[in-house]
Parts: sequence; C-alpha cells; structure tokens
Amino acid sequence: MADEQIPLDDDSFYANIYSFLGLPLGRDLSDPALDAVLMGVPYDLATSGRPGARSGPNAIRQASAHLRWEVPRWPWDFALGDKLNICDYGDLVFKFGDSEGMLATVEEHAARITGAGKTLFTLGGDHFVTLPLLRGHARTHGELALIHFDAHTDTYEEGAKYDHGSMFRRAPEEGLVDPAHSVQVGIRTYYETSGHPFEVIDAAQLCEQPVADTVQAIRARVGDRPAYLTFDIDCLDPAFAPGTGTPVAGGPDTARMLAILSGIADLNIVGFDLVEVSPPYDNAEISALAGATLMSHFMHMRAK
Repeated sequence: MADEQIPLDDDSFYANIYSFLGLPLGRDLSDPALDAVLMGVPYDLATSGRPGARSGPNAIRQASAHLRWEVPRWPWDFALGDKLNICDYGDLVFKFGDSEGMLATVEEHAARITGAGKTLFTLGGDHFVTLPLLRGHARTHGELALIHFDAHTDTYEEGAKYDHGSMFRRAPEEGLVDPAHSVQVGIRTYYETSGHPFEVIDAAQLCEQPVADTVQAIRARVGDRPAYLTFDIDCLDPAFAPGTGTPVAGGPDTARMLAILSGIADLNIVGFDLVEVSPPYDNAEISALAGATLMSHFMHMRAK
C-alpha cells in the first residue's frame, strides 16, 4: 500500500477537492498557454464585524464541487476549459498577525502574476485584501477604473490602519484607481454624499430599476479603461449570503447580480476578487456556493 497512488479522476466531482472547480494546482507562470490564475488570501484581521473570512477561500473551493458537473455552465454556451487555461495558485502564506507582511506578499504575487500577462482571480479574506491587490495590478496596468459591488462604500476615514472599511479612500489617494471612472453598486449604508468621489448605484435603485439600466450606467462610467472588479459577498441580501461579517438587509438577489455581470462581460476588466465569505456564519453553504458561482461567472466573463 505504501506505493499506491491517489487516483485523480475528473468524473469524481466530490473526491479530493483540493482546488477551485478541480483546476490544476501550480505556480509556474512561464507557460505561454496559461491565461489566468486563481489565488486565495486567507486573511481577516482587518474585519470590523464578525470574523471568519480567513476560511473563505477554502469554503468557496469546497462549494465549487457543486458546479463541476455542469459543462457548459448555464447561461454560457461554451465549456470554460475550451476558452481559458487556468490554474489554482493555492493560498498565499504569511505570518499570523503580520498585516504588513500580508500586504507585501499579496502585492508582490499580484504584480508577478499580472506582470506575466495572466489574469488574476482572487478569493478573500476580508475586503482589506483588495488594497494590496490593487497595488499589484496598478504596477502592471497603471491607474484603474473600479467596479465595486458592496453594501458599504468602504471609503470611511475614521478606521484603523488595517481596516476593511477604508481601502477605497486610500486607493485613490495612492493613485491606484480613478474615481471619475469608477462605480459602487448595491450600497445601503450611510456615507457622506457631498463630495463622494465615486458614482453610486444604491441598493434601492439597483433593485427597482431594470438590469439593463444598471448595466448601461456601469458601462458609461467605466468606458474602455482597464478596470478592476471587486465583489463583497455582502452586496447580496443576507437571504442569499448569510455567511458574512457585516450583513445588511435590503440587498439584491443572486440572479440579478449574475445578469448585471453578464451585461458587462466585454468591458476591459483586468482583475477580479470575491471577498468576505465567512463560513462560521454560513447556513448550508449558501454564501460559499454564491461565492463559487460568482467566481465561476467571473471566469466565464473573462473567457467570453
């Protein structure tokens, strides 16, 4: 038995769930056929609400097993693997409690991956991880437009140095994103509207107006600029994503968000992240499955 090999069978959807959608594990970026990389950042020390998002990447990978059997995956008319060659980079490693080390590690890996010409898909972690991701992407692509789905603007200035509610105040200050070409979607917590630098499509507008109107507003704001898409799972109403640190009632459902994302698939989106899934507060993997579905959708958008 000592030399017995573990069988890896693509048809065994629920066996040996090591990676997202069963993607091959690897970090060799030299292969010119490799188009994209999925990476996990298990960090939640910047959270202000309920903890647990450090376990988000693993939970989303596990939930992705429920998506592996459907090829092509609805509503797309192609098999993802036929159009996009992706590997799972695994989770980044940094010392527990070392937020500065996390920032440096994430930025360097993001810059390395994007600098090699690969699209980076990232699983968080709390939303603070988007700041070093933006730093890494900006080193490759320059100043970015931001497409931000969330219940919160995350532009608050009263937060601590490591705070998942302050990244999008700091990112424009660092020249990482251009607010004039950026949009925040799903907002339903208080923010100072006077002088707010981003266009906001709040949750009431988002849920009441046709999907096509939201799509058009995002497209008009972003234009053809290189854009970074960040999706906080709490953008969804807690009925559709209960497992998150700062849930806010009154948000959209998953179907509406998938339709909006499909409508912006052809924008020049150079990077994606999905953050704030907190498994300890998740019921029946609802949030992890929503996260896996959204990440799969991002990959299909890029393939499209």
